[in-house]
Amino acid sequence: MNLAKPFGFVALFCLLLAACGPTPAPVGADALQDVALYYYNPEMDMDAEGNVQCSEAGLVSLVREVPADLEGEDLIRATLERLLEDELSADEIAEGISSDFPLAGVELENVELVDGLLTLTFLDPQNQTSGGACRVSILRAQLEATALQFDAVEELRIRPVDLFQP
Repeated sequence: MNLAKPFGFVALFCLLLAACGPTPAPVGADALQDVALYYYNPEMDMDAEGNVQCSEAGLVSLVREVPADLEGEDLIRATLERLLEDELSADEIAEGISSDFPLAGVELENVELVDGLLTLTFLDPQNQTSGGACRVSILRAQLEATALQFDAVEELRIRPVDLFQP
C-alpha cells in the first residue's frame, strides 16, 4: 500500500485548516486592546435594610477597547476619556448598571504620571461634577477604579480639588 498519498492529503488538509484559522490581530492603527471601565450597580451596594450605600462596593468592571499602540499616560488618557464619553448598552442598563457619565462639558485636560502619582486635571465649565454626596462619591469611585487598574498608578490626584465634591 502506498502511504505517501494519504499522508500528503493529511498534510494538505492541515495546511488548509491553518489557513482558515483565527485571523491574526491587526497591526497599526486598527489594533485594539482591552481596558476596564468601572460603572455602578446599586443592587450590589445595599445594606441589610436595602438602602443604597453609594460606595465602591457597587462598582462593576466592563471591558472596552482602546488603540493597542497606546501605553503610559496616553493609554491612561484614552481609557479615562472612554469612561467620560462612553454610553452603556441597553443590555447593560437592563442588568442594573448605571453611570452619570458622560457629563456635559466635562473634559480631561491633562494626565500626568510621575513616580506612581497620577494627576488628572479636568475642565468642568458647567459644574457637572458636583451634586449630592451619593452621586459624587460614585462618579469619583468610577474614576479612581478605572485609573488604578494600571500597574504604574499607585495614587490618584484630581485637579481642581473642588471637582467631584458634594
